[in-house]
Amino acid sequence: MIRSAILNVMMGAARKAARGLVRDFGEVEQLQVSLKGTSDFVSSADLKAEKILRAELTKARPDFGLVLEEAGEIAGKDRSHRWLIDPLDGTTNFLHGIPHFAISIALERDGEIVAGVIYQPLTDEMYHAEKGAGAFVNERRLRVSARRRLEDAVLATGIPHRGRGDHPAFLRQLAAVMAATAGVRRFGSAALDLAYVAAGRCDGFWETALQPWDVAAGILMVREAGGYVSEIGGGHGMLHSGDILAANDHLHLQLGTLLRGAAA
Repeated sequence: MIRSAILNVMMGAARKAARGLVRDFGEVEQLQVSLKGTSDFVSSADLKAEKILRAELTKARPDFGLVLEEAGEIAGKDRSHRWLIDPLDGTTNFLHGIPHFAISIALERDGEIVAGVIYQPLTDEMYHAEKGAGAFVNERRLRVSARRRLEDAVLATGIPHRGRGDHPAFLRQLAAVMAATAGVRRFGSAALDLAYVAAGRCDGFWETALQPWDVAAGILMVREAGGYVSEIGGGHGMLHSGDILAANDHLHLQLGTLLRGAAA
């Protein structure tokens, strides 16, 4: 398959940053870890990966702005384009030796996500998508699942931890989804959750209080795989609200109705 130059840049940057993550994951007990916030850890691996991503992407497109998980927003001369970068989505998994984490890179053009990469280095699964060109994992085309009934569906979610989110509202949503579906999974990486929806491994995903870099690439991935993504309330400000619901066209409306009713 033929990929664009910009997608090749993104994939190359992800692979280069991943080498250090894989090395550090093998020595996870020796990592230096600092407390970044309530129940929110940042490792030296995070910072090293972000530095590599920033350097590689800036070298290729020096005028583009950046939105980085650790370094924050950096304006570029080109006001139309900016990178949204999560160097290690699934940090808590990583620090506990759980082999489920990813690098996520998205390119935004005039407020719209036009390219995305989600890379799981331990399995060498490179999820990638461009607007209008479809979504893929490595060389395989992705399609969301075709399940039509909630009772057959397996959903992914993110559970708000200590100091984050509205726990009572989430527990009401979880109880409603548990009663209506074939199962709920909590993997610990929103980027990979969305990639799994795009791949049809999960039939849907919902979460609140996420950051733009957590979901930007995954939003495009699901849409290019034929799925629907919105806020739980039905709006389209996911990058700003951090509120997201992704599923196929058969389940999206059903899930939204169920979740809104439970939260109310």
